[in-house]
Amino acid sequence: MTIIITGTSSGIGFVLAEYFGKKGHKVYGLSRKHTESQYFKSIPTDITDNAAVQNSITEVLRTETRIDVLVNNAGMGMVGAVEDSTKEDILKLFNLNLVGSVQMMSAVMPTMREHKFGKIINVSSIGSEMGLPFRGFYSASKSALDKVTEAMRYEVYPWNIDVCSLHLGDIKTNIAENRVMTQVSQPYKSVFDKVYALMNSHVGDGTEPFEVAEYIEQLLAKNKWKAHYYFGKFGQKIGVPLKWILPQGTYENLMKKYNKLS
Repeated sequence: MTIIITGTSSGIGFVLAEYFGKKGHKVYGLSRKHTESQYFKSIPTDITDNAAVQNSITEVLRTETRIDVLVNNAGMGMVGAVEDSTKEDILKLFNLNLVGSVQMMSAVMPTMREHKFGKIINVSSIGSEMGLPFRGFYSASKSALDKVTEAMRYEVYPWNIDVCSLHLGDIKTNIAENRVMTQVSQPYKSVFDKVYALMNSHVGDGTEPFEVAEYIEQLLAKNKWKAHYYFGKFGQKIGVPLKWILPQGTYENLMKKYNKLS
């Protein structure tokens, strides 16, 4: 298959690109920085720039006759209290996590529609299903991408194109180094410091990226997809059905304990 993966300069994206390249697929990695690898071709691309996205897809199609798979992996985190967040930080986050992914999908749609085949995985988060303390806008950006994914499934199914959200738990990557971090004001400082330390420890103890690659390989082997898939440690995945079935107050008390807020 011909596979395009975004955010391949490090972390999950790099592991995914090398994993599928080693399996014999033709893999193109789109990220802001050029990445050296013998297993995939790196195309420097800022996916928030639609002209750059279009140029990169044109470059792929100079060599390939079709694009089978798009993995929208590029994204960033954001931490801080809602009150302290600036318009500039919020827009920067949504521009990458939502708008960039939409521009990638729009760019590959014409060739997928022409060949009446395509699979698009939008990498989301288990945290998109609930408002996480001090990560409200990250949760919101991924939740917005989830809703776009659901809407798009209705729109593209006539051409045998499938789209899903893959909600990940904590994965062992360097995501902490690339987060947008707001200035934390004094009223929130002591509790934020506790939550932030816990947040980083969860990432340090997270699932290995290659396990995500293996899971995506299993997804690609399926004929039809559900709208949502959840991958991560049990303690994080269980938060999703609990959110659906528990009274809100009960759920919030559990989240407070999990995040050491009480």
